[in-house]
Amino acid sequence: MSHLTYTPAVRKADKPLVWLHAEVKSPPFSPTARIEAGVLLRRLQRGERLTLPHDRPMPDIGKGCHELRIVDETRTWRIVYGIEADAIVILEVFSKTTRTTPRSIMRICRKRLEQYRKEIKS
Repeated sequence: MSHLTYTPAVRKADKPLVWLHAEVKSPPFSPTARIEAGVLLRRLQRGERLTLPHDRPMPDIGKGCHELRIVDETRTWRIVYGIEADAIVILEVFSKTTRTTPRSIMRICRKRLEQYRKEIKS
């Protein structure tokens, strides 16, 4: 795995966001969608549990995994993340075009989560 990029917590009690550098790329969000994503991620950092319509659990990826739904001007984005003891780990960001999450995305997210957990243990 490439090195991790931490977005530090604002308050001491907040969890940092961990972006898997060079693996998860920031999408071309509109300014409004970028603000919405930032607000939702900040709420997660502060320990808030989000619910539909913004968030849905993704247990098929792993324990503590969810997807954020970000509605943009021309498409709907998903941010797949895992809630870990030490951080909120961003596993993937993609534009969702069907009702189901593509198997390839699920597979990538499982692999990245496993790699993150191995790296943290060592």
